Amino acid sequence: MSLITPEFGLLFWQTLIFLLLFLLLAKFAWKPILGSLKEREDSIDEALRMAQNAKLEMQSLKAGNEKLLADARHERDQMLKEGQVIANRLIEQAKTTAVEEASRIAQQAREAIQQEKNQALAEVKNTAAQLSVDIAERVLRRELAEPAAQQNLVDAYLKDIKLN
Repeated sequence: MSLITPEFGLLFWQTLIFLLLFLLLAKFAWKPILGSLKEREDSIDEALRMAQNAKLEMQSLKAGNEKLLADARHERDQMLKEGQVIANRLIEQAKTTAVEEASRIAQQAREAIQQEKNQALAEVKNTAAQLSVDIAERVLRRELAEPAAQQNLVDAYLKDIKLN
Protein backbone atom coordinates (compact mmCIF):
# COMPACT_ATOMS: atom_id res chain seq x y z
CA MET A 1 0.00 0.00 0.00
CA SER A 2 1.13 3.31 -0.86
CA LEU A 3 0.59 6.44 1.03
CA ILE A 4 -0.27 8.56 -1.96
CA THR A 5 -2.81 6.32 -3.72
CA PRO A 6 -5.84 5.28 -1.71
CA GLU A 7 -7.34 1.83 -2.11
CA PHE A 8 -10.76 1.09 -3.44
CA GLY A 9 -12.26 0.03 -0.08
CA LEU A 10 -11.17 3.22 1.63
CA LEU A 11 -12.69 5.31 -1.14
CA PHE A 12 -15.91 3.33 -0.99
CA TRP A 13 -16.36 3.73 2.75
CA GLN A 14 -15.43 7.41 2.69
CA THR A 15 -17.94 8.05 -0.09
CA LEU A 16 -20.65 6.08 1.71
CA ILE A 17 -20.05 7.94 5.00
CA PHE A 18 -20.00 11.26 3.17
CA LEU A 19 -23.34 10.51 1.47
CA LEU A 20 -24.93 9.36 4.72
CA LEU A 21 -23.65 12.46 6.50
CA PHE A 22 -24.88 14.62 3.63
CA LEU A 23 -28.37 13.03 3.76
CA LEU A 24 -28.57 13.37 7.54
CA LEU A 25 -27.44 16.97 7.37
CA ALA A 26 -29.84 17.70 4.51
CA LYS A 27 -32.76 16.13 6.36
CA PHE A 28 -32.10 17.50 9.86
CA ALA A 29 -29.56 20.33 9.76
CA TRP A 30 -29.93 22.22 6.44
CA LYS A 31 -33.50 23.36 6.99
CA PRO A 32 -32.91 24.76 10.50
CA ILE A 33 -29.60 26.32 9.41
CA LEU A 34 -31.19 27.86 6.32
CA GLY A 35 -34.21 28.94 8.39
CA SER A 36 -32.02 30.62 10.99
CA LEU A 37 -29.98 32.25 8.20
CA LYS A 38 -33.22 33.47 6.62
CA GLU A 39 -34.40 34.76 10.03
CA ARG A 40 -31.07 36.49 10.53
CA GLU A 41 -31.29 38.04 7.07
CA ASP A 42 -34.87 39.18 7.73
CA SER A 43 -33.96 40.66 11.12
CA ILE A 44 -31.00 42.50 9.54
CA ASP A 45 -33.28 43.82 6.77
CA GLU A 46 -35.85 44.89 9.39
CA ALA A 47 -33.15 46.57 11.45
CA LEU A 48 -31.91 48.41 8.35
CA ARG A 49 -35.47 49.53 7.53
CA MET A 50 -35.96 50.69 11.12
CA ALA A 51 -32.62 52.51 11.02
CA GLN A 52 -33.63 54.20 7.75
CA ASN A 53 -37.00 55.17 9.25
CA ALA A 54 -35.26 56.46 12.37
CA LYS A 55 -32.85 58.42 10.20
CA LEU A 56 -35.75 59.97 8.26
CA GLU A 57 -37.57 60.73 11.49
CA MET A 58 -34.43 62.30 12.96
CA GLN A 59 -34.06 64.47 9.84
CA SER A 60 -37.70 65.48 10.16
CA LEU A 61 -37.24 66.27 13.86
CA LYS A 62 -34.05 68.17 13.10
CA ALA A 63 -35.84 70.25 10.47
CA GLY A 64 -38.70 70.85 12.92
CA ASN A 65 -36.24 71.85 15.65
CA GLU A 66 -34.44 74.22 13.28
CA LYS A 67 -37.79 75.78 12.34
CA LEU A 68 -38.73 76.11 16.02
CA LEU A 69 -35.33 77.61 16.75
CA ALA A 70 -35.70 80.08 13.87
CA ASP A 71 -39.20 80.97 15.08
CA ALA A 72 -37.88 81.45 18.63
CA ARG A 73 -35.07 83.68 17.35
CA HIS A 74 -37.52 85.70 15.29
CA GLU A 75 -39.86 86.05 18.30
CA ARG A 76 -36.93 87.07 20.51
CA ASP A 77 -35.87 89.69 17.96
CA GLN A 78 -39.46 90.92 17.75
CA MET A 79 -39.68 91.17 21.54
CA LEU A 80 -36.38 93.06 21.68
CA LYS A 81 -37.61 95.50 19.03
CA GLU A 82 -40.89 96.00 20.90
CA GLY A 83 -38.96 96.51 24.14
CA GLN A 84 -36.75 99.08 22.44
CA VAL A 85 -39.83 100.89 21.06
CA ILE A 86 -41.47 100.89 24.50
CA ALA A 87 -38.26 102.12 26.13
CA ASN A 88 -37.94 104.91 23.56
CA ARG A 89 -41.59 105.86 24.09
CA LEU A 90 -41.08 105.94 27.87
CA ILE A 91 -37.96 108.08 27.44
CA GLU A 92 -39.86 110.48 25.19
CA GLN A 93 -42.73 110.63 27.67
CA ALA A 94 -40.28 111.31 30.49
CA LYS A 95 -38.63 114.06 28.44
CA THR A 96 -42.00 115.60 27.58
CA THR A 97 -43.12 115.41 31.19
CA ALA A 98 -39.83 116.95 32.34
CA VAL A 99 -40.12 119.78 29.80
CA GLU A 100 -43.73 120.43 30.82
CA GLU A 101 -42.79 120.36 34.51
CA ALA A 102 -39.85 122.69 33.89
CA SER A 103 -42.11 125.04 31.92
CA ARG A 104 -44.72 124.98 34.69
CA ILE A 105 -42.06 125.66 37.34
CA ALA A 106 -40.61 128.48 35.24
CA GLN A 107 -44.09 129.98 34.80
CA GLN A 108 -44.72 129.75 38.55
CA ALA A 109 -41.35 131.38 39.16
CA ARG A 110 -42.22 134.21 36.72
CA GLU A 111 -45.55 134.69 38.46
CA ALA A 112 -43.90 134.70 41.88
CA ILE A 113 -41.29 137.20 40.64
CA GLN A 114 -44.05 139.40 39.20
CA GLN A 115 -45.98 139.26 42.49
CA GLU A 116 -42.86 140.12 44.47
CA LYS A 117 -42.10 142.93 42.00
CA ASN A 118 -45.64 144.28 42.37
CA GLN A 119 -45.37 144.04 46.16
CA ALA A 120 -42.01 145.79 46.09
CA LEU A 121 -43.39 148.54 43.82
CA ALA A 122 -46.43 148.96 46.10
CA GLU A 123 -44.12 149.14 49.09
CA VAL A 124 -41.93 151.70 47.30
CA LYS A 125 -45.02 153.71 46.41
CA ASN A 126 -46.28 153.55 49.98
CA THR A 127 -42.86 154.52 51.28
CA ALA A 128 -42.63 157.35 48.73
CA ALA A 129 -46.13 158.54 49.65
CA GLN A 130 -45.30 158.36 53.35
CA LEU A 131 -42.05 160.24 52.71
CA SER A 132 -43.93 162.82 50.63
CA VAL A 133 -46.49 163.27 53.40
CA ASP A 134 -43.72 163.56 55.99
CA ILE A 135 -41.82 166.09 53.86
CA ALA A 136 -45.01 168.05 53.18
CA GLU A 137 -45.82 168.02 56.87
CA ARG A 138 -42.38 169.28 57.75
CA VAL A 139 -42.53 171.97 55.05
CA LEU A 140 -45.98 173.05 56.17
CA ARG A 141 -44.95 173.12 59.82
CA ARG A 142 -42.02 175.28 58.99
CA GLU A 143 -44.09 177.49 56.71
CA LEU A 144 -47.02 177.67 59.05
CA ALA A 145 -45.11 177.97 62.25
CA GLU A 146 -46.17 181.59 62.48
CA PRO A 147 -49.84 182.48 63.08
CA ALA A 148 -49.83 185.14 60.35
CA ALA A 149 -48.71 182.59 57.76
CA GLN A 150 -51.51 180.30 58.84
CA GLN A 151 -54.00 183.14 58.43
CA ASN A 152 -52.68 183.93 54.95
CA LEU A 153 -53.02 180.25 53.91
CA VAL A 154 -56.60 180.08 55.16
CA ASP A 155 -57.45 183.27 53.29
CA ALA A 156 -55.93 181.89 50.10
CA TYR A 157 -57.99 178.71 50.40
CA LEU A 158 -61.14 180.73 50.94
CA LYS A 159 -60.45 182.77 47.84
CA ASP A 160 -59.98 179.62 45.79
CA ILE A 161 -63.22 178.20 47.05
CA LYS A 162 -65.19 181.28 46.17
CA LEU A 163 -63.69 181.44 42.72
CA ASN A 164 -64.55 177.89 41.87
